[in-house]
Amino acid sequence: MKPIRRKRLYLILLMVSGVAVGSWFGLKAFNENLMYFYSTSDVIDGKAPKDHLFRLGGMVVDGSVQRPGDGMTVKFTLTDMAKQVEVEYTGILPDLFREGQGIVANGKLGANGVFVAQEVLAKHDENYMPPEVEGSMKKPYKKENAE
Repeated sequence: MKPIRRKRLYLILLMVSGVAVGSWFGLKAFNENLMYFYSTSDVIDGKAPKDHLFRLGGMVVDGSVQRPGDGMTVKFTLTDMAKQVEVEYTGILPDLFREGQGIVANGKLGANGVFVAQEVLAKHDENYMPPEVEGSMKKPYKKENAE
């Protein structure tokens, strides 16, 4: 093989390997930042990851909001009208957070089965329900309340 062809071959191989390594780093970063949505039934059934961030959605159960101690920690229960999950959040809740409200929380499942939220999201419209939460709600519940 001529020296000029050998240099071109090495250059092409170097460029292809550089693109491959760059693509691998990009896909790895994307996968680490990917956050899936789970309903409370999915969490209770064990479908949610134990060591990875995910979104949990549902309705805040009436009478479940507790503020233990003097800190900013809030404990409440989320439901999809079938199963319930305890949620613990330390921070400032949105102004529109209240019992009976549909919310989505980002966080991890703790070792004791309590969802430890890093962020709580609520929407301003009183009739609003996040699409993921609405899809996970049980249809018989909607029919019972509609009558």
